[in-house]
Amino acid sequence: MNSTIGDTERQPEIAGSEENEVIESRDATICIVGLGYVGLPLAVGFDQEGYNVVGFDVDDRKVETLQSGIDTTGDLGDEAIVESKIAYTTDPDEIANADYVMIAVPTPVDQNQQPNLDFVKSAGETVGKYMSPETTVILESTVYPGATREALIPALEAASGLTCGEDFYVGYSPERATPGDPEHGLRDVVKVVGGMNDEVRDNVANLYETVIDAGVHKAASLEVAEASKVVENIQRDLNIALVNELAMAFDGMDMDIDTRDVLEASGTKWNFHDYRPGLVGGHCIPVDPYFFIHRSKQAGYAPHLIEQSRIVNESMPAHVSDMMIKELNRAGKTLRDSRVLILGLTYKPDVADIRTSKVEGIIRQLQEYDIETVGFDPYGDTGLMRDQFGIPVQEDDVCFDNFDGVILATPHRVFYDLDIVDMASKMNDNPAFVDVTGAFDPEKVSESGFSYRRV
Repeated sequence: MNSTIGDTERQPEIAGSEENEVIESRDATICIVGLGYVGLPLAVGFDQEGYNVVGFDVDDRKVETLQSGIDTTGDLGDEAIVESKIAYTTDPDEIANADYVMIAVPTPVDQNQQPNLDFVKSAGETVGKYMSPETTVILESTVYPGATREALIPALEAASGLTCGEDFYVGYSPERATPGDPEHGLRDVVKVVGGMNDEVRDNVANLYETVIDAGVHKAASLEVAEASKVVENIQRDLNIALVNELAMAFDGMDMDIDTRDVLEASGTKWNFHDYRPGLVGGHCIPVDPYFFIHRSKQAGYAPHLIEQSRIVNESMPAHVSDMMIKELNRAGKTLRDSRVLILGLTYKPDVADIRTSKVEGIIRQLQEYDIETVGFDPYGDTGLMRDQFGIPVQEDDVCFDNFDGVILATPHRVFYDLDIVDMASKMNDNPAFVDVTGAFDPEKVSESGFSYRRV
């Protein structure tokens, strides 16, 4: 039942020219290992194209929830889960039926900012133990260049007793979709594909072409595909670090220079890049640079610019809290008697995910000054937010009564409908408003009675 590189009897049918081959048969069985924000959309996408799809995860609760027809990511919608024919399971025996196994497990960094590939290795051991000969295994997790060969393949070989390149095959295709962004989902972003050799790469590319509308880019090697993912996020990290450093520098000049006004003026030149200061949270941009830094240092080169960008962006939560502290001081308020409400606790607008949210750094800094801090977020789970951030979190409706300051940390769209005048009237005298992303018009907020600052 499994497809084989070079075995025409078991290979899915290929139609078209050599340069533009597309898999026409949907007889292949695809097993997705890891049903999170990356794996679940993959499973649904291939299911919608008519493939036999098995969704495997070690989390019993997650699998039971999916089996009941509930979208565990919040991005796809329950209807997509209900209408799918995906076989959700915690039984690893199902891996044996797969022609292709796609591994989409977390790749975090540890407390020392070192890559942690334990999930990849563990998934490799599970897949290796249960997969059949002639299976093609594709890693989707973000890793440093060389990790697929150094970590995944040895785990697969050790658990299976099979030899990569002879008995099974390996590809790499980094996830690139953006959670919570309907315009940049699985089908809408070009898929980068690498393989252990050109034949495997082309086979995997043909498979992805059946589900990716934006097209597939064939990378020169596994390592090039791996590097491309970390580099695209390093570039964003560097650019954001520049404007964040500008924001901190202008704030220290005490010359009433608004960073966003400066960027607007600079942006009138045709080749000026449009970036804005803010918190850098999430599972990619704050993490991926460390994968590259780790691998580069192994090779004897310390990438100082990339390291410094991380330092700058990690300092932004403290800068935001300092802005609020300065405004409270200017208003003559006693810090230990002040109350601050933080609007938005998730790591990005209009999503429920609070993991790797940099708002936590703002909270810790305010607490160091004994400032009472309360949160509100219409998307995040209230109980989880209270546990993670260690502060009271308002439920259902936001209340501004008796607060001295507001920090708009994550600009969910619903916040744009807030009545600024009403907010100010309910708060204590001389309230402060720190707008991390510049979501509101400074003049309107100031006219409403706030002392307004934007990063």
